[in-house]
Amino acid sequence: MPYPVVHLMFFVFCLSSSALYGFVNTARSEGVHWTDWWHLILLLMLGGFFSLLPDIPAVWNYLLYGTLSHTMAGPVPTHSLMFCSLAFFSAALLGQLLYRHRGKAVALGVFAWAASLSHLLLDDVAGGAITYFYPLDNRAMNLFSYVDVDLAEVNFMYYNLAGMVTVLFISSVLLMTIWSLNYLGFGYKYQPLGTRSADGEKNNGKSVVASGHSSEEGHAADT
Repeated sequence: MPYPVVHLMFFVFCLSSSALYGFVNTARSEGVHWTDWWHLILLLMLGGFFSLLPDIPAVWNYLLYGTLSHTMAGPVPTHSLMFCSLAFFSAALLGQLLYRHRGKAVALGVFAWAASLSHLLLDDVAGGAITYFYPLDNRAMNLFSYVDVDLAEVNFMYYNLAGMVTVLFISSVLLMTIWSLNYLGFGYKYQPLGTRSADGEKNNGKSVVASGHSSEEGHAADT
């Protein structure tokens, strides 16, 4: 199993690389407010925390029992899709409190969920057995081991299906990260918080002017 620092580095420097590039590029060329730096730091801290979420039982097991057992939270396997979904709901709730915007709250939840799923992805690559479908299926599996088999040992359909599922899992984590960061303004070109607020006010102003103009035209037509 990869060490915690590997999970942190993988999510921050690999999956979030587009956001870091866009932010640094915008900061160098246009400059950003200090609140935008805190926005970036907050997202990286959340992503780092949730990328370690499946190993969270190791904290209390070490403090209480002196062991680093980290695969079970009571009867629930932590390396499962169901347990990782806790990242989505908790981050979405936090996003609602921070942004007061449902769409951004959902984006933050997706970002946290992708971070926790990246943990399963790395453990799977390292040969760990993951209980993906608990509680529907309690069997542990390793997707990458299904791909790395001799074609003669399995039928052609099974060989290709295993490869497609693996690729879809990887691409899903990537797309979740890219979409959520882009929605929050961290695309290939960063959109500062102040700029987005100003654009929103400007658009609202245009709507008011347009509405007033339409009302004046209607009044003139009635006259």
